Amino acid sequence: MDTLGCTISPLPIDFDLETKPVLLQLASAHRRLAELKGLAHSIPNESILISTLALQEAKDSSRIENIVTTSDDLYQAALHSNLDEMGAAAKEVLNYRQALEVGFEHVKSSGILTLNDIKKIQAVLVNSRAGFRTLPGTQLRNSKGEIVYTPPQDPAEVLRLMGNLEGYINEPWLQTIDPLIKMAIIHHQFESIHPFYDGNGRTGRIVAILYLVLAGLLDLPILYLSRYIIRTKSEYYRLLQGVRNDERGSAAAWEAWILYILRGVEETAIQTTNLVKGISELMADFKRVLRPALGKSYQHELLNSLFIHPYTKIAFMGQELNVLRKTAAKYLDIMVQNGVLTKRKIGHTNYYINVRLLDLLGTGGDTPNGLEADTVKTVRG
Repeated sequence: MDTLGCTISPLPIDFDLETKPVLLQLASAHRRLAELKGLAHSIPNESILISTLALQEAKDSSRIENIVTTSDDLYQAALHSNLDEMGAAAKEVLNYRQALEVGFEHVKSSGILTLNDIKKIQAVLVNSRAGFRTLPGTQLRNSKGEIVYTPPQDPAEVLRLMGNLEGYINEPWLQTIDPLIKMAIIHHQFESIHPFYDGNGRTGRIVAILYLVLAGLLDLPILYLSRYIIRTKSEYYRLLQGVRNDERGSAAAWEAWILYILRGVEETAIQTTNLVKGISELMADFKRVLRPALGKSYQHELLNSLFIHPYTKIAFMGQELNVLRKTAAKYLDIMVQNGVLTKRKIGHTNYYINVRLLDLLGTGGDTPNGLEADTVKTVRG
């Protein structure tokens, strides 16, 4: 296979991307996204959505890179403060969630997304401060070892293109175009520059999420395309590369890529809207059961904790609610007796699990089916 390198031109793209098919798909995507944005406020504690959905996105986004962990391992690891107690895959997934949270706090407080912000996100993600690539030799290969793409090799070129991308993200006047189209362009440009030695795919997906918040399309970073990408992985890489095959990509190649992303936004917004409705209904159901079961001991913090941490244990619940161990144990046993939680012994530890929430999140699909065939890996020559 030929080495598929390309000369990346700075943004903006200089031809019309708002074609009739794109405009039709935009209308559908925006309608679904607006519905999700409004519905998200039905959950009183934003930490529930950010934590619960971000952890699922962390698992799915990492899975694209063949970093695979089960929900059991992940939720157990999330209760540990000691990183040495976690498995390597779970640690990387939890780093992703932390990186997303760091990025969201920067965007929320400053209203911009700078190169330093992106570097901080990637540093948390891969636990390294290597920064942008400064050495040549980076290539993208498929599972057969064939080179499918060679990103820019000159460090000055990487920095120049990233500076241009920073301006494109933060300066609307550079291209007056629909922000969902811009998100598709930003994601493609970032992945093509491939600025880091490691973590480009995961960092790029975080940047795309944060751009939706930056553009005002969402208030919380809760629209995650990773499951859509997993399901359509071959198409994702084919369309990504299709734009690269020409110096600027043909209009048809850009249209196909943008339509792919817009369909993903619409599909994922529908799924996430249904999920938020399900979480809201499940919280109301638990509240109806727990109020009479716990009496005066009932508190909102307890209910919130069950959804922020689908796996919990006595010591953790005690810390969360600032109660004695025996009081936390009593609360948890009452919740098991009333069918709110399921008690499971794993090793020497009793875990109390919000099984109904896990079912709602669809965490049964932990087995990575056929990931290797479509995976593109970064290799330094």
